Amino acid sequence: MERSCSDQVVEMDEEVEEDLDDEESFFQDIDLLQNHGINVADIKKLKSAGICTIKGIQMTTRKKMCDIKGISEAKMEKIKEAAAKLEDHGFVTALNYAVKRKNCFRITTGSTELDKLLGGGIESMAITEAFGEFRTGKTQLSHTLCVTTQLPGANDYPGGKIIFIDTENTFRPDRLRDIADRFNLDHNAMLDNVLYARAYTSEHQLELLDYAAAKFHEEPGVFKLLIIDSIMALFRVDFSGRGELADRQQKLAQMLSKLQKISEEYNLAVFVTNQMTADPGAAMSFQADPKKPIGGHILAHASTTRISLRKGRGENRIAKIYDSPDMPENEATFAISAGGIIDSRE
Repeated sequence: MERSCSDQVVEMDEEVEEDLDDEESFFQDIDLLQNHGINVADIKKLKSAGICTIKGIQMTTRKKMCDIKGISEAKMEKIKEAAAKLEDHGFVTALNYAVKRKNCFRITTGSTELDKLLGGGIESMAITEAFGEFRTGKTQLSHTLCVTTQLPGANDYPGGKIIFIDTENTFRPDRLRDIADRFNLDHNAMLDNVLYARAYTSEHQLELLDYAAAKFHEEPGVFKLLIIDSIMALFRVDFSGRGELADRQQKLAQMLSKLQKISEEYNLAVFVTNQMTADPGAAMSFQADPKKPIGGHILAHASTTRISLRKGRGENRIAKIYDSPDMPENEATFAISAGGIIDSRE
């Protein structure tokens, strides 16, 4: 039996309110700079550039800050100095950092086996990249996460909202309705918790991240997941040939840096999908698989966890840890069903 829309929204609001104190203590609002001599007009200029927290100031270079219209070098130094007083940016012991890491949460993928492979699910304060050929389940996993993110989970995870940036026109609300039926969620309440944007160029994609950061700041602790499906599609269109490769990689690096900062600044999970390309050098080195994920070393180093997806028999798909700082290289089999990502029946 479906839960009513109002009941579901009220439950999520109560859970968010309980979790709000923890989230607000996790990062400090940029408005605190007013207590240190920074005027409201300058704070507004910083916010318009997507800098909404004290940690965000530390994550922005002096050069980048001076590029903001109306922020002079003198103002920039004053802002940096005020931010340094509010946020300790020195060294901490590993023990203290371990305590901070307890704020991290994991979002279930809908498959127990895939969750085990990932150490419990998609991790917050990190970028998780899933790459594979077409029909390997990348978009289906993205859609399933739109629903599972809203479910309360392990370690008092309250559930939350999602931002979905679509670069390939593959987002389908009707698919979310099918997955919601599996978890007995009200369709309208579930869809209301997913904020969707269609990106048309790589520049537009980068601009949407600024809008996303503004939303995370407006509603602290409410959003738990940012999805980009897929991260490289528009870069392949906007930049062609080796002559534009350096420019493409530089723009890509800027976007990935922004994603990393957002995930750490607002304690949310970032999930991106990626395409594959033929590797001309694979035949020369006798590699078993002549294909590789696009994006080069820039994307490889920026992603915290990389998952390789490939087709299995029927609806089965095989996920393999391609790179991770704490997960061993291993494989898991899952299936794609009407209710999204599930455990394989085999």
